[in-house]
Amino acid sequence: MNRTSAPVDAPATGAWEGLVTTALLGTDRRTPPGAGPGPEAPVALLDAAAVETVRRRAGLRPARAAERPQPAPEDPRPPLPPAAARRLALLLADRPGGSGGGRRGTAPDLTELLPQWLAAANARGFAPPPQVLPALLDAARGRTDLRPTVLEFAGPRALWLARLNPDWRFALRSTPGGGAALPHLEDDEGVRQLWQEGLFAERVALLSALRSREPAAARELLATTWSTERAEDRLMFLDSLRTGLGPDDEPFLEQALADRSRNVRATAAELLSALPGSALAARMAVRAEACVAIDHTQATQAAGGTESSGATVATPTIAVEAPHECDADMERDGVVAKAPAGRGERSWWFGQLVEAAPLGTWSRRLGGRTPREIVALPVTDDWQGELHAAWCRAAVRQRDAEWSRALLGEPSAPEAGGPGAVSLAERAKLLGTLDAAERAEWVAGFIATHGLSEAFQLLGVCAVPWAPPLGRAVVDALNIARDAGSYPWSFSGVMGLAERCLDPSEAGRLDALLAVPDEPENASPGAGGYWAEAFQRLVTTLRLRAAMTEELNTP
Repeated sequence: MNRTSAPVDAPATGAWEGLVTTALLGTDRRTPPGAGPGPEAPVALLDAAAVETVRRRAGLRPARAAERPQPAPEDPRPPLPPAAARRLALLLADRPGGSGGGRRGTAPDLTELLPQWLAAANARGFAPPPQVLPALLDAARGRTDLRPTVLEFAGPRALWLARLNPDWRFALRSTPGGGAALPHLEDDEGVRQLWQEGLFAERVALLSALRSREPAAARELLATTWSTERAEDRLMFLDSLRTGLGPDDEPFLEQALADRSRNVRATAAELLSALPGSALAARMAVRAEACVAIDHTQATQAAGGTESSGATVATPTIAVEAPHECDADMERDGVVAKAPAGRGERSWWFGQLVEAAPLGTWSRRLGGRTPREIVALPVTDDWQGELHAAWCRAAVRQRDAEWSRALLGEPSAPEAGGPGAVSLAERAKLLGTLDAAERAEWVAGFIATHGLSEAFQLLGVCAVPWAPPLGRAVVDALNIARDAGSYPWSFSGVMGLAERCLDPSEAGRLDALLAVPDEPENASPGAGGYWAEAFQRLVTTLRLRAAMTEELNTP
């Protein structure tokens, strides 16, 4: 029988506190009871503490038996194949190395393979062995990036365990509803009751589940309590409308533009601007069109002409006239009036208008030109950077692949990108609007021209495993860097990505790179040995990933 204990009321409680005080002060300043000063005082203190400890433990009495916990729920998923279960135990047992720096050697980093293993196991619908659940929860406790995949894989029993251990309470917070069973979505009464009476996390989970299945029903459910929700809750609920966002959501979002919370208004405006046919998008288009026009009066020297001949030709140029004020209607439509520190107000307002305007606006406004032709036009008065950056944000928000291609430009273009990509982070977002094959092809071309020094962020948005052209481009660039005697640790980030993302079938092609290369005269001392280790680790990791996949596929 489970029992807890309670201390007996005893007058000797003060004796223990006195011993603690003596230990804190030191026996040279305060002697324990029954002992004098001198070298024997510390021994007497420890003896007295031992006696008091035994007395305190003996003075406990049994309490009423605690209620037994409910049994853990069943997990209906099939169990892992035995080899995959053993592999999981090895991955969970591995611990990151110290922070001292040092060489990594040729051993694979198992902690970096765990996320990939979990994703593969989840894709196959396996359940974990019960004995590894504590280790899984400990791993997720230490690494927030693991929590979604760990909790999906660990299943309902992990939530049962989390309720018994405060160290794992994050699992209840990280799981919508804390593992509480949602009513069947066809159960209208159950849905209404949970929406009216449930905890916040349960309500978020309910709204998200309903939105993914019946977008209109989720929106109507939200509308029933919208006016009484807290501002921070309204913001979270409104964010759920991103799933299945469509024209039918416009009336509700238009009402949210008048919300008393600025964050709610801004989110509603962002969602409406992602609907090119919305009234807000039309209003933003009118404002943005008033700021941008084609100027046919800009003269440039004609091809083959000279200054003495005076031969000039009118070149179509984009002229920009940024807004001079941010009125109340603009603010209602989501334009933030106060510019960030170091940013001019007019350019700040202008960027927001262009970002929210439908991209289809510009072909009509700028003479029927295609996105690629529009991006190629010169822009007056140094407005090109601001205009193109706003178009980049609009292309990402509206998921417009044609505009993304135009703004990215050719991967071999000078200055490591297209005219509209103002940063590597912006290029990475634009690439995210393209399909996986086109994305990999563009990044492979970028690496072939510009090398790996700026490619890390771009590689991070490519699908795993990397497509063959991309994988070959990365390996070729690493090989070139090795032959040039470059510092291998300068490419450690890309090498780490290759270990996780390169197709395991490429391992055989890398065998020729395992030997220590001859070092050029200007090579970094010892670089050849580092490169050999790095490629050996890469090959070993790829073969381990292949074995992991085979184990999960074994009946």
